[in-house]
Amino acid sequence: MTISSVRERLSARVLRNPTVNLIANLTMRDVTSQYKRTMLGRVWSLINPLATIATFSVIFGLFFGQRIVPGANSGLTNYALFVACGIIPWGFISTGILTGMGALTDNAGLLAKVYFPRHALVVSTVLSLTWTFLTELTMLTIIMAIAGGPRVLLYIPVVLVVVVINAVFVLGIGMVLSVLVVYFRDVRHIWALFTQIWFYASGIVFTIDVVRAGAKTIAEHGYGWIPLLGVFEANPAYQFISAYRALLFDFTFPSPGTWLNIIVSALVALGIGILVFNKYQAQIVEEL
Repeated sequence: MTISSVRERLSARVLRNPTVNLIANLTMRDVTSQYKRTMLGRVWSLINPLATIATFSVIFGLFFGQRIVPGANSGLTNYALFVACGIIPWGFISTGILTGMGALTDNAGLLAKVYFPRHALVVSTVLSLTWTFLTELTMLTIIMAIAGGPRVLLYIPVVLVVVVINAVFVLGIGMVLSVLVVYFRDVRHIWALFTQIWFYASGIVFTIDVVRAGAKTIAEHGYGWIPLLGVFEANPAYQFISAYRALLFDFTFPSPGTWLNIIVSALVALGIGILVFNKYQAQIVEEL
C-alpha cells in the first residue's frame, strides 16, 4: 500500500465523519458571513487592525517616545511594525475568545430545533476567525519581508505551528466561557472588563523593559514582594505575542521558555474546556 493510497483512505474517512462535515460547513458559513453586505468585504479585516496600530503608534511612539531594541536578525526599529506584531495576534486572541463565548447563546434557536454536537459551534467559530487571522498574518509577513528582508519567509512554517497552538488555546478558553455565559449572562460584561486589563498586561504596546523598570520602582518603595515581572511573563497572551514577534520582527525562533509556556497554556485551556463542556452540554438547551 502506497503512502498516497493511505492518505486518500484517511481523507475519505475524515470526510465521511458527520461531525467533521458539520464543523466544515459551519466554518464556511461563518467565513462567508463575516463581512456579508459590506462594500469593502474582507478588506475590513485589514483596516481595523491598521487603524488600531496607527492609533497606538502615534500615542505611545510619538507622544510617549516609546523606543524598542532593534530586531535581532532583522535590524528593524520601526515602532509601528513592533506594535503590529502584537495587535494582530491580540485581535485573534480577544475576538476569538469573545466570539467563541457567544457561540451557544447566539445560536439558541438552532440548538433548540436540531440536535448536533454542541462543541461544533465553538470550534467552527474559532476556525473561521483563524482563517481571517491567517489572512492578516500573510499581509504582515509581506510587509516584514519588504521592511526587513526575505529572511522572514523562512519562518513561515514555524509561524503556522504557533497559529495552531494559539487556536487551541483560544478554543479551550472559548469552550469554558461559552458554557459559563449560558448559566451566568454577566460573564460577558465581566470578560469585557477583564479584556481591557489583559490588553495592557500583555506587552502589546510596550517592551518588557518597561515592566522591569516598574518592578524596580515598586521594589524601591518597599513592595518588592509583588511578583510583577513574574506575573507578566506568565501571561499566556504575552508569551504568544512574544513568539510572533520573535518570528516576524526579530527573524529568529522563540525561546524554549516561550514554547513551553504556549504549549502548556494551550493544552491546559483545551483540557479544562473539554471537561467543562462535557459536564454541562446536556443541560445547555434547557438553560438557554
